[in-house]
Parts: sequence; C-alpha cells; structure tokens
Amino acid sequence: MQKTRLTLIALTALALSGSAMAQAPIVIKFSHVVANDTPKGKGADRFKELAEKLTNGRVKVEVYPNSTLYKDKEEMEALQLGAVQMLAPSVSKFGPLGAKEFEVFDLPYIFPSKAVLYRVTEGQIGKDLFKKLEPKGITGLAYWDNGFKVMTANKPMHTPADFKGLKLRIQSSKVLDAQMRALGANPQMLAFSEVYQAMQTGVVDGGENTPSNVYTQKMHEVQKHLTVSDHGYIGYAVIVNKKFWDGLPPDIRAQLEEAMRGATKYANSVSQLDNDAALEAIKKSGKTTVYTLNEKEKAEWRKALQPVHKEMAGRIGKDLIDAVYKESAALGYK
Repeated sequence: MQKTRLTLIALTALALSGSAMAQAPIVIKFSHVVANDTPKGKGADRFKELAEKLTNGRVKVEVYPNSTLYKDKEEMEALQLGAVQMLAPSVSKFGPLGAKEFEVFDLPYIFPSKAVLYRVTEGQIGKDLFKKLEPKGITGLAYWDNGFKVMTANKPMHTPADFKGLKLRIQSSKVLDAQMRALGANPQMLAFSEVYQAMQTGVVDGGENTPSNVYTQKMHEVQKHLTVSDHGYIGYAVIVNKKFWDGLPPDIRAQLEEAMRGATKYANSVSQLDNDAALEAIKKSGKTTVYTLNEKEKAEWRKALQPVHKEMAGRIGKDLIDAVYKESAALGYK
C-alpha cells in the first residue's frame, strides 16, 4: 500500500513538473551594443514590453544593452549558434557575413531623405534583402532607423580637403572604407565599444555616427569638432535565429510579429527626436564646436563621394543601386 502511494506521489510530482516545464516562458535573449536611451535601446525595451504583454507572459524577453553579452564583432556568430535569439545590428554587419547587398545602405548620400529611405526599407527592396539572410540561418523581422550621420574629429571638417590624413573610425564595411579613402582619410575599423577610448587616447582622430550615439557614448567629450553633414545613414535590422523563430508555435510567432510592428513604429518615431535632442545637448555642453554644412559645401562632399557608388557597384550590385535611385526619382529627387 505504502509503495503504491509513493509511486502515485512520484508520478504526480513528475506530471506537475512536466506541466510546469510546459508552461515555462519562452526566453528571447535580445543583445545589442548601444545604450538604453538611444533609438535602438528604446526600441528593444518597447519590444520586450509588447511581447510579454501580447503573449500573456508566455514569452520573456531579456534585453542586454551596451555590449554586456557580446561586442558587435561577436554577436552575429552568437546568434547563428543560438547563444542569443535576437539582435539589432547595423545593416553594415551583413557585408562581412556574405550578404554584400546590404552595403547599399552605407553608400554616401544614397538617401536624400527619410521618405526615400522608408520606400526602400518598407518596400520590395527591403523584403528581398532579408531573403539574402535566410541561407545563413537568420530571419529578418524589421528595419529600425537611427538617422543620418555626422562627422567628428579634433579639427574642423568643412571641405573634403580637411580630411586628408585623418585616422577615422569605421564599422566593418568595404563601402565605408572606400568612403573615407575618397575623402583622403585613413579608415580604422574598430568595435563600437572601443571607440571612446580610441578617441580619448588618439588611436583615432575621429569618426562618423549619429548624434544620439555620439552623445550617449560621450564621444563629444573627446572630440573638439562635429560637422552636421548627413552624408550617410545608420540603420539596424532586427534579426532572429531562423531555427528558433521557425520552431515557435504559430500563435506566439504572430503575437511577436505584432509586438515587433509596434516596437518598430515607436523606434522610428523617436529616432529623429533623439538625434535632434542629442545635437542640442552636444552644443550646450560647450565641449564640441558644431558646424552644419551649407548647400555649397554639401555639394562638394557629394562630388567627392559620388565615385564610391560606381566603385562599389560590382560588390553591391548595380541593379540594386539603380533600384534605390529609382525610389529617389519617384519622390522627385535627381
């Protein structure tokens, strides 16, 4: 009798344990390399909030900002291995992975306005680019905006001639390498987390980024000059491990897609506001002189950088570059 009772207790405990396991939340580790109070950081936090709410707690999103889990050189491999489930890397990161077409986003002055950008990311071009990631075990979910770039250095940069000999930090991108060389600068590839110290110690003279990244990483404290050039774009692609994503219950996946749509709308809406506020804060700090290119100077920059489009056509694809030009023309840009 006692033995039967013990067996029943053991079976009940096992059943309860199995039930608890079945109800344990699905964990999504979302790693990124920037601060919480940036467009990407805010977008990640909003996704966590919406995902947990819409799934009624069946999904738990753990956000790891500021390279606390992986640096930007390491995170892609971590995603492919399943060590993390979700990232929001700069689109520049896909070139070294073999999806060179994504480097179209790095071409200087390729997007004359946000309207053109959104026609690309939200249209067929954006969808086709995400398909390039699937053979690499990656599913693309959304494009998040971070805005147009500024240049920073310890000397004024008003004309292309001002760049001669400067050591400027870039992300890992053949296009950005060509861009800096076209200006006469020496490109230095560094992980995002290493940039502040490199600027502080003089390993690099400057770099390019969005105002929100410059301000939140305190780069303006170790850079005397900032030029508002809008010469390039930084955007992110929210991606997920394909095997993990495909293995989710369909209802959960649908709820997470809804959460991502909400987070994307929010992240893109705060991007310009954050960059404008960051630029004002940089000006008020008194540590960096902020200069905005006039139309004549911007035309000089464009002329100096236009050859990069032709130089990179073989790598990125002439048809893709022409397709982006077509989206610009549709909105009246030449």
